[in-house]
Amino acid sequence: MFTGIISAIGRIDDIQKPGDWRLKITTPWDCAKIDLGASIACSGVCLTVVARDADWFAVEVSAESLSRTTIGTWQVGAQINLERALRLGDELGGHIVSGHVDGLAIIDKITPSGDSHQLEISVPETLSKFIAEKGSVSLDGISLTVNAVEGARFGVNIIDHTWAHTTLGHATIGQQLNLEIDMLARYVLRLISS
Repeated sequence: MFTGIISAIGRIDDIQKPGDWRLKITTPWDCAKIDLGASIACSGVCLTVVARDADWFAVEVSAESLSRTTIGTWQVGAQINLERALRLGDELGGHIVSGHVDGLAIIDKITPSGDSHQLEISVPETLSKFIAEKGSVSLDGISLTVNAVEGARFGVNIIDHTWAHTTLGHATIGQQLNLEIDMLARYVLRLISS
């Protein structure tokens, strides 16, 4: 489990593709202290550490994850948002995020607004019913509050700190983002649909 509060930006240093992909990710963390088998959210995708050294860790990515996330578009040199798994007693600063991507969202519009940026995002119709005004979503692993919803589009406001300390600071119109809907919304809809 994660909180959607990004603690570092990592860089993809190597991609091996002999079936399942293996990614080597360089970080500012002391990676020697990361346990093998630990879960790390990589731009919102929960991946398992299979190797590590002082300033990098490696993960393997299954065909399922490649088919449902943006990972298949990542290239050597790409920057990604990173968050270590939540530990008992940690502050829950964002919202509960599982690292299980529900689909891909697309940035339709970026508008500066004071020190912030407003993003208009479109999502697949099948996921739009899970997004509610003042609810939570995770975009590339970042916990965000939904400002407005209209059909299969919604808006979020990105404060200056988030803009500067996540990959959203380099976002472009048309870019795909890993979307995870709020876990509570998923279960509430399931209950009322039964």
